Amino acid sequence: MKKRQLILKKGKQKFIFRYDSGCEDELLDALIEQAKDSRTDFDWFDAAVLSFKLTQLLIGQADELLHEDIKV
Repeated sequence: MKKRQLILKKGKQKFIFRYDSGCEDELLDALIEQAKDSRTDFDWFDAAVLSFKLTQLLIGQADELLHEDIKV
């Protein structure tokens, strides 16, 4: 499995989420848990931004796979 990460810079803070390729569902669960945690400055908007970023990455990966299949 390939290691991946999503990073969000918010003011002076940086939130880094590392995950294995194929475990995106677990990453989404972690984003939700962070947004629920009132001890951090990570909020629902931040979770939405990273969820959108993850979706864009997955679309890009799927597009690459489709083009690889077409070339073969």
